[in-house]
Amino acid sequence: MMNTGITGDLIEVLFVLILGTAAFVITQRALRSLFTLYAIQSVILAAIAVVLFAEHRTVSLLFIALLTLVIKGFVIPAFLRRTLVVLPTKRDIEFSYLTPASSILLSAVLLFIVYTSFSNVAEVLFSDRLFFLGGVIGVSLALMGMMVIFSRKKVVSKIVGYLTMENGVLLFGLFIAEMPFIIEVLIVIDLFMLIVLSTIMAFGIDSSIEAFHKKLTQLGMRFED
Repeated sequence: MMNTGITGDLIEVLFVLILGTAAFVITQRALRSLFTLYAIQSVILAAIAVVLFAEHRTVSLLFIALLTLVIKGFVIPAFLRRTLVVLPTKRDIEFSYLTPASSILLSAVLLFIVYTSFSNVAEVLFSDRLFFLGGVIGVSLALMGMMVIFSRKKVVSKIVGYLTMENGVLLFGLFIAEMPFIIEVLIVIDLFMLIVLSTIMAFGIDSSIEAFHKKLTQLGMRFED
């Protein structure tokens, strides 16, 4: 079993790296780099689960770490990169409502709000400071993923926002609530199906939401004819 102090310091470093990847996801325009950042973020999550397993010896944590590493760290990013080959555009330069700079500022505000809100119930929900930080960063990461969905126009970028949100939910679950392994399997299946469906509809994956809806409408009219 690892020393508790070393474990805490290591996990806090990984928390900082998680927030760093989230900040880059919010501002990144190159799609390949966006997919790489998601992969790195998922690998860091797997590392957190491994550290927790080394400390608590809970087998489900090891399974979650392996599943996160393989599926989210390699399979889903590889699927997205393969989709990128057929896309005519390789960058998402359009932002709705928020610019990259304002998105970073809003992320900092959200992190502060979540931290303050959780501080009021810390004694009830959290057994120690590490679990408190895990809960705060997990919720903040989910909100940052939601911001990506809200601020980006390209469908493929919104998918990365959804995946980032799920990473936030997983991080929150690792520290706040015991997440049964079967639930994580179902979540991964859901994410994998999302990527498969998005690839099948690749004719519109490089579009904005408005243009994507227009293409779907045109496709429906062709079937009616």
